[in-house]
Formats: sequence, C-alpha cells, structure tokens
Amino acid sequence: MSDSIQARLKELGITLPQAAAPAANYVPYVISGNMLYLSGQLPIENGAVAVTGLLGRDVDVARGQRAAELCAINILAQAQAALGDLSRIKRIVKLNGFVASMPNFVEQHLVMNGASNLIASVLGEPGKHARAAVGMASLPLNAAVEIDAVIEIA
Repeated sequence: MSDSIQARLKELGITLPQAAAPAANYVPYVISGNMLYLSGQLPIENGAVAVTGLLGRDVDVARGQRAAELCAINILAQAQAALGDLSRIKRIVKLNGFVASMPNFVEQHLVMNGASNLIASVLGEPGKHARAAVGMASLPLNAAVEIDAVIEIA
C-alpha cells in the first residue's frame, strides 16, 4: 500500500479488516482487464453486521452514514485483498449503494455520503466517483446498507 494511502488511513483511525469471505455462491471480486468489480459489502465490524434495520424507522441518517462508512472500509479491504496494494487503484469508477429504508424515506443520497466521503478522504482525487443510492425493502442479514464498487486498476 502506498505511504500516502497508509498515512490517510492512519490519520482517519482506520485499520483495514481482513476481507470478508463470500456468504453464498459468488466470488468477492472479479478482475477483468483493467477493471476490478467488488461484490456488495455490508457494514461488518468485528465480524458482525454493525448497523441493522430500516432507515426512517430503526436507523437515523447519521447511523446510516456510519453503516455506509463501514461498507466503504470493507470495500477497501476487499480491494487490498484483490490487488495486494491499494496504490494500484487508478480510480473508483462507481459505487452502487443500497439502503434498506421505509417507503417514505428519501435521504438515501445522504446516507451514501458516508461512503463517498470516506473513499475520497482515503484515496484523494482517484476516490471521486459516480454513484447510485437506491432504497430497498430489505438487505441480507438485515443490514441497513450494502455497497458494491467498480474500480479501474493499474
């Protein structure tokens, strides 16, 4: 991992966890050409889903943003496992964010800011990305947020 990325992680108080193993019949990532596709990451912390429930009922926006941050940390952990070195990331192309939420909850974009801000803080300009923030009726393991990523690599 490049010194600047490592320094930013340390500055933010982030230690990347071990990348999560798949929970079903899929692979955690696929590399095709110069693109890395990461499977959806949940807000796992210390081996368990840290934020569960629906936004607008069980979870407020601030806690939803924390869930998105945890997903982003797990995205970086999976990228590290796939690439061996985060400095191989040329650009985060897109994050797709799925937010478990009540039908009347309309702030999915604010929840996703948790992930977007963290990725940009860690990677700088290459961390700025396109994204989607979609409301869902439910997510695996009752997670409040799930995020996948498309990454251009060197």
